[in-house]
Amino acid sequence: MAQSLYRRYRPQRFGEVRGQDHVMAALRNSVRDDSVNHAYLFSGPRGTGKTSSARILAKALNCEAVVDGEPCGRCASCQSVEAGSSLDVLEMDAASHGGVDDVRDLVSRVALASPGRTKVYIVDEVHMLTTGASNALLKTLEEPPPHVVFVLATTDPQKVLATIRSRTQHFEFRLLGADLLAEHLTWVAADAGITLPEHAVSHAVRQGRGSARDALSALDAVIAAGAVDDENDDVVDRLFDAVCQRDPGAALVASARATAAGHDPRELADRLVARLRDAFLSLLAPELVELAVEQRSRVADQAATLGAAGVVRALDVLGEALQAMREAPDTRVVLDVALVRITRVELDPSPAALVERIERLERGARVAPGSAAPGATPGGASGAADDAPVVPSAPPGSGRAAARQAADAASRPALGAVTGRRPATAEPGPTPAEPAAAEPAAAETGPPAAPTAAPPAAPTSTPPAGGALPTRDELTMAWADDVLPSLRPLLRAMFSVGRFTSVTDAAELALPNEAHREKCLLRVPDVEAVLAAHFGRRVPLRLVVDRGQTASIDDRARPETATATRGPGPVADDDEQIDLADTTEAPPDPRSDLEQLVEHFPGAEIVERP
Repeated sequence: MAQSLYRRYRPQRFGEVRGQDHVMAALRNSVRDDSVNHAYLFSGPRGTGKTSSARILAKALNCEAVVDGEPCGRCASCQSVEAGSSLDVLEMDAASHGGVDDVRDLVSRVALASPGRTKVYIVDEVHMLTTGASNALLKTLEEPPPHVVFVLATTDPQKVLATIRSRTQHFEFRLLGADLLAEHLTWVAADAGITLPEHAVSHAVRQGRGSARDALSALDAVIAAGAVDDENDDVVDRLFDAVCQRDPGAALVASARATAAGHDPRELADRLVARLRDAFLSLLAPELVELAVEQRSRVADQAATLGAAGVVRALDVLGEALQAMREAPDTRVVLDVALVRITRVELDPSPAALVERIERLERGARVAPGSAAPGATPGGASGAADDAPVVPSAPPGSGRAAARQAADAASRPALGAVTGRRPATAEPGPTPAEPAAAEPAAAETGPPAAPTAAPPAAPTSTPPAGGALPTRDELTMAWADDVLPSLRPLLRAMFSVGRFTSVTDAAELALPNEAHREKCLLRVPDVEAVLAAHFGRRVPLRLVVDRGQTASIDDRARPETATATRGPGPVADDDEQIDLADTTEAPPDPRSDLEQLVEHFPGAEIVERP
């Protein structure tokens, strides 16, 4: 009967072990210099050569013709070790013989002599020993007879008792790189005289994930089938493509078809995590990607589409899903919910999703100024956009206030696209950022010009300011019922304390104080967008301070700000002498200090701590 490839090509000398040169050099030198330790601990992933290295060490210690630390492979001792019939080598699988009685039986035979020079005990999966069995091994492991060497192998070294690890010389075995594994598989196929189907080596490397034994088993399956079965890879590719394109429908369809074909949801999630890890490494450390050359470029393109933040969030979501699947009655539901959370960031309540949404908004804000570039004029001013507001000429006699309003309306779109702030009290002037506002301002500095025929206005989606705007009652009803619920939570909290006072050339929204107004100015474009979506046209929004409420602390500290907001009126002279004898004591305020403090913070609530 023909042997499988991984048994047929099991290494028989230190030099034949691939990818573990750091361990093989140390073992070879120990045999050559006769400085072998009494106990070794070999740890590492499966299929990396731990048990094979232990057998090679046993052959070298009992070989009759050792050459530079390597066993000859031709003497009777070497051949008996290869055949598994040597009395000098005793192997025990701790996964099935990990009890106290098994270890006591092993310890009782340690003192017995053997035909060769050294008796080697190989204990596989030593982390599976019970606590009692590990304790029973401790004394013998620390001081074995001179002719005994212990080799302990494990895939989980952290589960091995620290007292056992301290009595051994620890060597860590590593996964093989994709290039090295592909080279090894190509050599195996050539040595065995096997003609491989197309892409068989890359498929086996991908299935092996750094394990030589797993890769050879996958190559065996390809040889037996006569073709590469890419069904598993295709399933993961479809899932990963849907995730990269943020298409929840495609992701759910791919998941449903895979589970209907018999794939376990846990396996799908695990394989998708492996693909996401490759994508993560391709973005940050491409040299660590353990894939064949033809696969690396594809994964790199997919990773660039998803982005680093998206990859990290997808890994977090799938990690949580894999933990939840352990107790879930239907693992398909857990996987489907995870895929939707990954592809639809707005449905993911995690902090990572919120950060990703904020990054998208920031990227959009950085791109927004450049969107006006195609309409720029040689003089530096942007051309009139289709949705730009029509600014009427200031009527004769309207004075500086009308010019200020015209300048504000003309400059708002350009400044709002960059900073989101509208200069409510900026004086008009011939500045480079406000070329359109300079003309109305200049017109008001001299006598009124004779009426001239105005050129026809360009088509616009916004009617001229006037009675066409919604009424105050319409705005008030829409504000509470539709506009505020459509805003994001932060904007809703900021603007919910406002009320509409009047509608002229813009809708005036009164806010409690100047500090609140300044914070809300940055968010005016977002609110105007919601108003435009509700009313079907642009509704300009002007923020003012609500003088129906008590003046804010900032207004009291800055009388010039309060005066500018209230309008013209007498201003107290800072140098005016006040006679204290003419002052009278203010009546006592019946309110408590806490009530007065709450008054200056609109929207604040008093919470009683239990």
